[in-house]
Amino acid sequence: MRLDDAGEPGFAACPWPIWRTDDFTRCFQRDYLRVVLPLAVVGLSFLQLAIPGVVRTVKRKWGRGYERIGDGPTTLSPPIHTELPREEEPVSETDEEEDLIIGGGRLALAKTTTRGSIVQADIPPGQKLSVLVEELAVAGLVAINAIALATGAYGRERGGIAAIAGLAVWIYVLILVSLRLFLGATQWRIPRIWNHTAAVYSAQWLFSVIVFRSALIHPRSQLGQTLTIVEFVLTSLLFGMAIGTRKGNKTILLEWEDGIEPGRENLASLFSHYTFSWVDSIVYEGWKEPLTIGRVWNLLPKDKAAAVLADYRLLRKTTSLAVHLVKYFKGILLVQALWAILGGALTFAPTLLLRAILQYVEDPSVAPRNVLWLYVILLPLTDLLRSVCDGQALWIGRKICINIRAILVGEIYAKSLRRKAAAGKDTNLGADKKDNAADKKKAGILNKAMRLLGLAKESKADQGAERGAATGTANKNKADDSDEQVNLGTIINLMSVDSFKVSEITAYLHFLVAAAPTQLIVSIVLLYQVMGLSAIPGFVIMALLLPVNIAFGRGFNSSQKRIMAATDKRIHTTNEILQNIRIIKYFAWEHRFAHIVDEKRRAELKALRFRFMIWAAAVAVWNTVPILITFFSFLIYTVVEKKPLYPSVAFTAISLFMLLRYPLDQLGDMIAHVQESKVSIDRIEEFLSEEETEKYAQLGVDNVDENGKRVIGFRNATFIWGSKNTVADDGSMAFRLLDLDLDFKIGKLNVITGPTGCGKSSMLMALLGEMTIMKGRVYLPGGRSREDVRPDPDTGLAETCAYVAQQAWLVNGSIKENILFSAPLDEQRYRDVIVACALERDLEILDNGDETLVGEKGITLSGGQKQRISLARAVYSNSKHLLMDDCLSAVDSHTAQWIFSNCIMGPLMRHRTCILVSHNIPLCVPHANYVVTMANGRVVGQGTPQELIAAGQLPEDAAVQKSAPGSAHISRLPSRAPSSVGEESGATLVNEADGDQQKTRNEAVKKETKKKDAMEETRATGAVKWPVMKLYLRSMGGWWFWIVSALVFGTQQISGVVSNLWIKEWSNQYAAEERVKIEFNMNSHSYSAQTLSPTYFASIANYVKGNSTMLYIAEAPQVDVTYYLTILAVIGIAGALSALFRDLWIFFGSLTASWKLHNRLMNAVTGAKFKFFDVTPLGQMMNRFSKDLEAVDQEVAPIAIGVMSCALGIIVTVILIAYITPMFLIAGFFIALAYVFLGQFYLHASRDLKRLESVERSPLFQQFGETLSGVTTIRAYSDERRFIRDNLARINTQLRPFIYLWAANRWLAFRTDLLGDVVAFFAGVFVIIGLGKIDAGSAGISLSYAIGFADNILWLVRLYAINEQNMNSVERIKEYLDVEQEAAAIVEKNRPPENWPSKGTVEFINYSTRYRPELEPVLRNLSFKIEAKEKVGIVGRTGAGKSSLTLAIFRALEADEGKILIDDVDIGQIGLRDLREAITIVPQEPTLFMGTIRSNLDPFDLYTDEQIFTALRRVHLIQPDELVASTTLTLPEATTATDTIITTSNQDEAQPEAPTQQEASRPASVVNKNIFLDLSSPVTESGNNLSQGQRQLLCLARALLKNPTVLVMDEATASIDYTTDAAIQETIRELTSTIITIAHRLQTIVDYDKVLVLDKGAIVEYGHPWELLRKKGSSGVFRGMCEMSGDYPTLAAAAKKAWKAKRLVDVDDEEDEIEEGSKEGQAGSAAVASGSGSRSGSGSGETTQQES
Repeated sequence: MRLDDAGEPGFAACPWPIWRTDDFTRCFQRDYLRVVLPLAVVGLSFLQLAIPGVVRTVKRKWGRGYERIGDGPTTLSPPIHTELPREEEPVSETDEEEDLIIGGGRLALAKTTTRGSIVQADIPPGQKLSVLVEELAVAGLVAINAIALATGAYGRERGGIAAIAGLAVWIYVLILVSLRLFLGATQWRIPRIWNHTAAVYSAQWLFSVIVFRSALIHPRSQLGQTLTIVEFVLTSLLFGMAIGTRKGNKTILLEWEDGIEPGRENLASLFSHYTFSWVDSIVYEGWKEPLTIGRVWNLLPKDKAAAVLADYRLLRKTTSLAVHLVKYFKGILLVQALWAILGGALTFAPTLLLRAILQYVEDPSVAPRNVLWLYVILLPLTDLLRSVCDGQALWIGRKICINIRAILVGEIYAKSLRRKAAAGKDTNLGADKKDNAADKKKAGILNKAMRLLGLAKESKADQGAERGAATGTANKNKADDSDEQVNLGTIINLMSVDSFKVSEITAYLHFLVAAAPTQLIVSIVLLYQVMGLSAIPGFVIMALLLPVNIAFGRGFNSSQKRIMAATDKRIHTTNEILQNIRIIKYFAWEHRFAHIVDEKRRAELKALRFRFMIWAAAVAVWNTVPILITFFSFLIYTVVEKKPLYPSVAFTAISLFMLLRYPLDQLGDMIAHVQESKVSIDRIEEFLSEEETEKYAQLGVDNVDENGKRVIGFRNATFIWGSKNTVADDGSMAFRLLDLDLDFKIGKLNVITGPTGCGKSSMLMALLGEMTIMKGRVYLPGGRSREDVRPDPDTGLAETCAYVAQQAWLVNGSIKENILFSAPLDEQRYRDVIVACALERDLEILDNGDETLVGEKGITLSGGQKQRISLARAVYSNSKHLLMDDCLSAVDSHTAQWIFSNCIMGPLMRHRTCILVSHNIPLCVPHANYVVTMANGRVVGQGTPQELIAAGQLPEDAAVQKSAPGSAHISRLPSRAPSSVGEESGATLVNEADGDQQKTRNEAVKKETKKKDAMEETRATGAVKWPVMKLYLRSMGGWWFWIVSALVFGTQQISGVVSNLWIKEWSNQYAAEERVKIEFNMNSHSYSAQTLSPTYFASIANYVKGNSTMLYIAEAPQVDVTYYLTILAVIGIAGALSALFRDLWIFFGSLTASWKLHNRLMNAVTGAKFKFFDVTPLGQMMNRFSKDLEAVDQEVAPIAIGVMSCALGIIVTVILIAYITPMFLIAGFFIALAYVFLGQFYLHASRDLKRLESVERSPLFQQFGETLSGVTTIRAYSDERRFIRDNLARINTQLRPFIYLWAANRWLAFRTDLLGDVVAFFAGVFVIIGLGKIDAGSAGISLSYAIGFADNILWLVRLYAINEQNMNSVERIKEYLDVEQEAAAIVEKNRPPENWPSKGTVEFINYSTRYRPELEPVLRNLSFKIEAKEKVGIVGRTGAGKSSLTLAIFRALEADEGKILIDDVDIGQIGLRDLREAITIVPQEPTLFMGTIRSNLDPFDLYTDEQIFTALRRVHLIQPDELVASTTLTLPEATTATDTIITTSNQDEAQPEAPTQQEASRPASVVNKNIFLDLSSPVTESGNNLSQGQRQLLCLARALLKNPTVLVMDEATASIDYTTDAAIQETIRELTSTIITIAHRLQTIVDYDKVLVLDKGAIVEYGHPWELLRKKGSSGVFRGMCEMSGDYPTLAAAAKKAWKAKRLVDVDDEEDEIEEGSKEGQAGSAAVASGSGSRSGSGSGETTQQES
């Protein structure tokens, strides 16, 4: 049926249509495919090559004399500290430059590598040879066109033009290839020339395929056909080479960084890129054996965090962050959109082809058989193309995703290193600014820090029960106050949640922008073609669906926000409970706190339930819509338009409507997601624009004053915490340091002293530039980055600072790493530092010595050990100036003495400035060169000790050097510390066993133990085990639950099949001439909205019946339309309802499981033994409560529904196919095998990658948290750059498994699509083979179901993988459910009496215990008795078992043998709660909760305000003469340290006796307010807004409030100045309880009733201190300790006096005699102890007098 060319039109004016029956018209082939299009391609290529050259020439001519200077980094205030460290900036590796030409081309490459990496140049195989082959092939093509031109083989008239065009094209290509061949290795090479040749080859191949087919089926002449075939072969060869060789055919530099294999992606050919074949090897690796992080490939150089950030920071930010990011990624986003548009359009190709095939089957006489073959071959090809396009769009999205994550996390991290130190209030991001005054009066459980956090837009009822979440996206408000900051929890959230959300959205943005709109337009056009006007109701419903979808999306969002807010609150509470778990267990508060968490959990699950309901409703709507549409469209078509509804029309329409659901669904979804990410990105931006520290501005580059002298100190400076003009609600200002004018002595020892809360630590902060300066100047060398400062060659010291914080801050690493702090190791210096800081013995006791890992916040060490490591870090550093904040308080007295003599005064500190804050006046002041005394934020005295004594600012004897061992400056360090030094109470993991045995045991152990990171999270390998599944399924419900589930699932699946059969039934009624049996697969794929595949294109019967070949049109049979339509609607609605019920039912089960699992987890963790918390880092526990529980709550159920639906769908499909075309089963069997094979590969690799990704997240978060808590220390050391480098490395480590996991996903998707297309192809082949035997209906069924089969399996594999990953979370939770538990809280049959213990005797009878069964006992056969109301001090060196003793009394350690009796009740027999509620402990580390002062003292509202104020007075946080909530503040009088305790608190209201001149002139207003007068004063996280001393006093007050009969104090007053301490000891002496104190300061216990001396877990001495002091020689252990402390005379006098007092009181009650001769004491021993039984609680009649 050849069409002739008679009456040829003009050139390129071909008549329409250009497709006739089975081929394109000759005119189109000749004019367009051979001339116009090829020349267009070549023209474009030429222009692109020429324009840059022209532009350059023009610039060179005109642009002389003007050179632009590049901008530096623009985002950073002090550029040097947090910009990218130099050697981290790799060169950009773009496609433009063929990176490295071996053979001398341009080798001007900057240093691309990071340290510790090897670079290897990878040359593609046959690099030169392939270019030669190309050259020859192109030459061949030129020859062919020349022959054609000469012989006129392409036709006489126009063929000549075609041949000339061909010649032109191939000669152009020949020139390009020659350029590549000859100039490739020289400096004249042309960039990107390979891309041009590859593009031309691809275009030419496309054109020649069509011509080739035409030549085969309609040959014109023998010669023409031969030439065309040869041309096609050569073009195919070139095309194959272009897509089969490495992109650009260039040498690539591969960088092996720390032995990590470089990624293979840039080695891939185009073909490999599009099919993801380059992922093969990593998937195979994962299949062979489980992947470890070391075996996951590295990121490409341009995707590494440092490179991305460096590049990003070059773009100046002028707009909002969101717009800025879009601008930055615009190029790549455009490419992604183009791929997506192409993919969206190709989605419909299979639908149209299927229609054409069925049309042909109906009437084979339409065209020759070859057309059918063409369609059948195009069917898989077009789908593969779509698969490639979708794959590329998604993959580009993932690349943007990792880049955005690197940018956001990197920027947030850099910002958090630059943020201000603690400011006044927390701000909440994304908040509506609103006034906070209404929320002042809230109180209730653990009193709400609501006001502090401004989390106050909930119903008033909730507010009582809620404690303000620290973080979260709930609706927040904030007062318009410059002084606000985000708190730490929120920052971690920004990094973990928000940056994640923003980066996730970019991976799918193209759906919204490109894919969905394309699909909408195409499907609407096609529908209109098929149904005409009747399609309109369908469009209307679809249009209505969009707002509904958007509404659902919004609903999801708001519900997600509610869930997040609720989760934040729960996690915050949980976090606080776990942080303070020891105190909670000591006070037996677990059950009370569990109630609080349960309330939070209830709120969370309520929000979750709401979300699940929306979800179920959305799925239901989604399932109902097609039914509605079909119903209305067909109604109009048949009833209104009165047209016969032929199967072809019906099925084409249904198929298109089904397809239309997806873009609409995605649009709704994506719009919602975009809004959500917008919120996140705004929160991030708000954080990034927060105020930054003024440190660098304050300190400048050098500490040189106006006279050019180096100075450390202040010039007339005033500082404030927070912002300059912040005024609190009650009109008071934040704490200030007023009028400082100091000049510290450089190279000498400077001491700052003063009462608790007077601003000593603040002064160090002000020196470091962390406070806000109001006027004046501060001098300290700290403005430059540590890496830029060169040490002085003579002394080896650099002009930098080191800082020892009061609360030691350690990084997560070994002790050695903490001390070195990345300085180079100098073995000798390191040993000296360890000896000087008395760490030697501690390291001997620890299992791994200095390789012992310090977990988060140094979890494995005691307070004193952390303090000494932190000190060692400062001393080891090469900084010339050291600032030490009270580093002697956490250690006991003789260790303090040792450290002071050997470290602070020792050789290591020669020529170094030391500014030391200390309470220990007798120890530090005598040796100081300069002393500053402070009171209430002012300096009251400064100068040498002698000057201050003369001025009466220091006690007379302050300058007397006590019996200190050795001289003031020790010339050289002793080789090791004496064994008694280094001791302190350590409730460490250190099993306080006997030293020597311990040592030998260690040496044995050391050899075998590998250093194991405390943070190392266990990660299960292999498939998830059945017990884990069982745990979850059991939690969901019993057997009845599962029976109902099976029914619901079955019904839902069957309804789909029934509706298919019904439509088939109906369409059969219409088949007038032919019986058309037709099926349509309407499985609801509500879970597979991601891939759009031919499943939904279902079978479409022959297209328009009025085709010219069908000359007759049968009258439409009379069919009862209404009947069929109604039943169809009924079936559809039933299906939708069953889907709704199915989802609700599973969600109901899922919520039950969530509740049960959380309950069990919480109980298991809070009930665990103490040692569990010693070895388990907080981050790891929090991971279970946050990430893993979230998976259990939100992920498991929907995914499980999906897995079950897909599985059922597959079963149904198989049954149907087997019923219709049995021979499919053979193909199906092999295909299924291939799928299982694929699935196996994929599951193994993806499971490991997913696990790695979640495990690698922990170190990133943990480093983040660590940095945030230590930001002042990092800044003090000026070490920001190193931390940034570390952070970038961790980002890379986390992104590696993430990106390759997605690569594996794309790999799987392409391969499943390929298999699906094989199925479709074979289905088509069966149709061709059976032509005539198979009618169109059956053909349609087998095709549509076969395609659906492939798709269902894809989703089964992917959802199954996700399901396994979710089960991994359940597995990790299960791991904690099996933790070893403590004894029962209450033993019903052994409840002690109500008022137990009434007397308070404590008796140990032959008691022994150990930490773990395999270790030595820590307490051995102790037998002693403490009488009622006695006060006993426990002393002994580290490892003596002091802390173990307290643990034993609280049964944190259970007895091995023997027992402890309290009031004759064996504590081992009663319940733990009964025991712990009856006795009280004040722990060494002060533990506070976020909330208010009241909520900390009395979390469960058991006491009145009056009782609380009394307790605060007893610990001297409120002075006796201070009025509660007083508003009138009297003038403060500066007092000296010895001016008694009146000056202790934050507030010093002394009696204004004769003020000095200077004082009188001071304005009365400036004073810092005492916050303890107001019980609703806020306490921030862990009490960080109070000084360490105030925190300890508050904990003491909390204990006193219980009015305990037995009180255990673990060195409770370590951080308090001696004056206050004396007063508190006074309070303690007045108590009528039995008191057991573990002491560091011997002063505190020297006048107790008894002292117990322990050593190696056994009792050495027990008796009255004076009796023990009288023992001489080696037997007097206690006496030896007192002598060591250098304070023997004072101690002896105090002990003697107390002893006498006791005797006298016992003889006759003459208390007055005692008051005489005790002048020798110092503050610590100033008070008088009374006899044990002489007084009732009120202190009847004994007067105590305080001396000054």
